[in-house]
Amino acid sequence: MPTITNIEDLRTIARRRCPRVMFDYVDSGSYDEITRDANRDELRDIRFRQRVLVDTTGRTMETELLGQKLAMPVAIAPTGLTGLVYGDGEMLAARAAEAEGTVYTLSTMSICTIEDIRAVTTRPFWFQLYVFRDRGFCEEIIGRARDAGCPVLFVTVDLPQRGQRHADLKNGLTVPPRLTMRNALDIATKPAWVARVLMGKRKTFGNVEHYLKKNKIKFGTANWSQNHFDQSLNWKDIDWIRKIWPGKLVLKGILDTDDAKTAVAAGADGIVVSNHGGRQLDGAPATIRVLPEIASAVGDRTEVLFDGGIRSGQDVMKALALGARGCMIGRAYLYGLAAMGEAGVRKAVDIIRQEMDITMMLTGLRDLKKVPREILYDGGDGRAFPRN
Repeated sequence: MPTITNIEDLRTIARRRCPRVMFDYVDSGSYDEITRDANRDELRDIRFRQRVLVDTTGRTMETELLGQKLAMPVAIAPTGLTGLVYGDGEMLAARAAEAEGTVYTLSTMSICTIEDIRAVTTRPFWFQLYVFRDRGFCEEIIGRARDAGCPVLFVTVDLPQRGQRHADLKNGLTVPPRLTMRNALDIATKPAWVARVLMGKRKTFGNVEHYLKKNKIKFGTANWSQNHFDQSLNWKDIDWIRKIWPGKLVLKGILDTDDAKTAVAAGADGIVVSNHGGRQLDGAPATIRVLPEIASAVGDRTEVLFDGGIRSGQDVMKALALGARGCMIGRAYLYGLAAMGEAGVRKAVDIIRQEMDITMMLTGLRDLKKVPREILYDGGDGRAFPRN
């Protein structure tokens, strides 16, 4: 077993152990990947103020997000196709999250089903909804999430159509996977991955398999979302979902302050400041750039979560200092899953936890329930961020 010191180590192992078609699916962004790269670059540019001779004994990361007590302000984000990154991947990730004292969010476009996750967990998990044109299906899957005891529903609002991801087109990504001349040799060199996927409980979109068969929809890479995602989705639909969903409602994909204010007015219990990991509108701003303004505008009225580019505990601390109540990790945990399954997800979470702990000590913090902006300098010129 190689020595693993950071998330990049897990990414390196994942690249080696996972077929290119699935690794690229996880790793890539849309179009020229400008926004994907900006998420990372702009987080890197932020600097901490190191403080010394501060007693930080008794440090705690414990927090409460969306009514759920967690060991740290980091949750696992919803990601599609996770069970093809590693066989039974959603179930393994959900178990890992529970073991680490955090929470897993299941995607509508998962391989394992809502009921599969419920069967392997003892604590509540969260569910993410893509709104289909067929409102009957939406109501049905919302009911399944309710029956599984999910206390929080995330509605993704930034995917009326799938942003073009060049790698998926070139690799011929399909669900379930199929051999092509392009990928046959690569897959043949990954026998362990093949065995895990073949032995997995499911090979296609478990939550929507019946719907896709009924409507004769096949997964592709360029226009599949046009066949069933609702491009007419608007604020009236959020009102409808609010009426039929009894738990907390979170809108994922907010990048604009006006949209954040409208989300609060629509009754959202939380928002996720997110650009879909740079996988939708290429050229949209990095999430860390817009977080402070959004958090300042609505953070006292709703819970503001953050995702986009997080690869370390330091990244999490930066987002908390700029107004996030908590963070969600996507690629970071997927690299761990692809590398080592359930143990890899736990390793990814533990790496981030340890990095947060060291950063707390060196910035003079004992508690993450309120992280002051003053622990940061701006992007390198030495001026502190303005005080709140």
